[in-house]
Amino acid sequence: MSSYDAVTATPDHIALEHRVLALWEAESTFEQLRTQNAGGAPYSFIDGPITANNPMGVHHAWGRSLKDLMQRHRAMRGHELRYQNGFDCQGLWVEVEVEKSLGLNSKQEIEEYGLDRFARACRDRVAEYSAIQARQSQRLGQWMDWDRSYYTMTDPNIA
Repeated sequence: MSSYDAVTATPDHIALEHRVLALWEAESTFEQLRTQNAGGAPYSFIDGPITANNPMGVHHAWGRSLKDLMQRHRAMRGHELRYQNGFDCQGLWVEVEVEKSLGLNSKQEIEEYGLDRFARACRDRVAEYSAIQARQSQRLGQWMDWDRSYYTMTDPNIA
């Protein structure tokens, strides 16, 4: 007699995903791991933050999955990890997407629109898409301390 559920020829992957995520949440699996490894040899995985200007592409998911894999490997060896996520909130890619969404076609049009309003629109886009990317990463099963994510546009990060 097997202690595993039978798997159909065409499993419902999304339902399986949600079941695993719900189990981890109900059993506080991530929190238990962090408690278990508290005081272990420190390990920190530093990677470039994802630009928060659109939903993740598959190439982002690959990188995030590899980062998660490395961190889980270190956690299984007893290391205490930071699990800090980051979002790149500045630069051309955010500005280009905001220009497109506002129907602006030149730097002059941005100035006419108002630099303060344009900067606010950039921050609003980052807030929207960083939340989307965090949810996407969580659905990948990535374990991170989401409440401690850093944003490159914030004063503490810039300092």
